[in-house]
Amino acid sequence: MSRRERKMKVGFIGLGIMGRPMAGHLIDAGHELYLYDIQPVPDELTGKGGTACKSGKEVAEKADIIITMVPDTPHVEAALFGENGVAQGLSKGKTVVDMSSIAPIETKRFASEINKLGCDYLDAPVSGGDVGAKAASLTIMVGGPEAAFEKVKPLFEKMGKNITLVGGNGDGQTTKVANQIIVALTIEAVAEALLFAAKAGADPARVRQALMGGFASSRILEVHGERMIKRNFNPGFRIELHQKDLNLALAGAKSLNLSLPNTASTQQLFNACAAQGGAQWDHSGLLRILEVMGNFEIGQTAPGGDD
Repeated sequence: MSRRERKMKVGFIGLGIMGRPMAGHLIDAGHELYLYDIQPVPDELTGKGGTACKSGKEVAEKADIIITMVPDTPHVEAALFGENGVAQGLSKGKTVVDMSSIAPIETKRFASEINKLGCDYLDAPVSGGDVGAKAASLTIMVGGPEAAFEKVKPLFEKMGKNITLVGGNGDGQTTKVANQIIVALTIEAVAEALLFAAKAGADPARVRQALMGGFASSRILEVHGERMIKRNFNPGFRIELHQKDLNLALAGAKSLNLSLPNTASTQQLFNACAAQGGAQWDHSGLLRILEVMGNFEIGQTAPGGDD
């Protein structure tokens, strides 16, 4: 830690695939970490100096900035406002930062309740998956007061690289939903394109290589296109989590009187994957339901391919 960086007392609630490395980076940076999870706090974090707590309330009593990183909206609500939750341990002047991906409307309600306790609230969902969490290269999309953002920014910089204050409370979560719409639809487009190329008799690996140099190039084509070709569907980001995010998009669209037809159709493809037992697949596994529909798998010899 440089001389200019202030050592902070930070609470971290939710130490799963994402939260564990994120909390680890903060400990490595010299900050004082107070940790809680419904599972035992990992030894790797306490071994580096993190302090295990018995509840979210205890975390909030000991820390000045409290971060939550849990799966869904109900989990955030429980962590903040449930029995022995964060709200019961807060005192004026503290800051709550939710880095989960949850509903923007509920986020605004949570922020309002935390503000009534004399505390600031930031919604700061992330993109980059477990790879980004481990590499401290996450994209962090923030909603909330600018002063609170500036206070917490040194912590964000230990966990991510592309850090943006988008607007007020809820705007960070809205940005994450928009991100997930783009990611889902791009995965679907890449899957269709590579399946089309393979069925037409072209080598999908070489097709992908060619497309990477053109206007169709994208991070999804680079990373998930390779997953599709190698048929590696072990999860980095599970289909069931992307279903959750698209549910947020579609529910939000309904409340805004918007039609998101391609988001809806991609969600139906994810639903079909889940019906095939694929809820735990990586979201690039969307390809597999298109293969079922086309009765052809990437890697097969295309009809007439041996001629």
